[in-house]
Amino acid sequence: MTKVLLIYLVSCLLAISQAAIMRRCDMAKLLYKEELHGFEGYALSDWLCLAFVESKFNTSKISDNADGSFDYGIFQINSHYWCNDYLSHSENLCHVDCIGLTGIEWKLHCSGRPLSYWMTGCHLA
Repeated sequence: MTKVLLIYLVSCLLAISQAAIMRRCDMAKLLYKEELHGFEGYALSDWLCLAFVESKFNTSKISDNADGSFDYGIFQINSHYWCNDYLSHSENLCHVDCIGLTGIEWKLHCSGRPLSYWMTGCHLA
């Protein structure tokens, strides 16, 4: 199972099983447990920043889009097949790889900023 699919599944499971706003350190522990620290060169603080920007750690957040699709969960995964994930049938309407789109909010709100405070007080072990 690839990490992209894992991220999607974690997001979906969080939305189904907890349906709540997660605490920052609990989210850090979960991401650490799922071995996302260092994935694609991103630290846990990057993932935490992204989750906060997208959903404020709200696992049950659902956002509707003008095109009729919806964004679900803590990472706001889009329901419409608008990129190619190489795992399922995709219309790939934007002619891009899905992994290339995952950093848009991160670039706007997290990239180049000190992010160590996202891990402050979190004990992962």
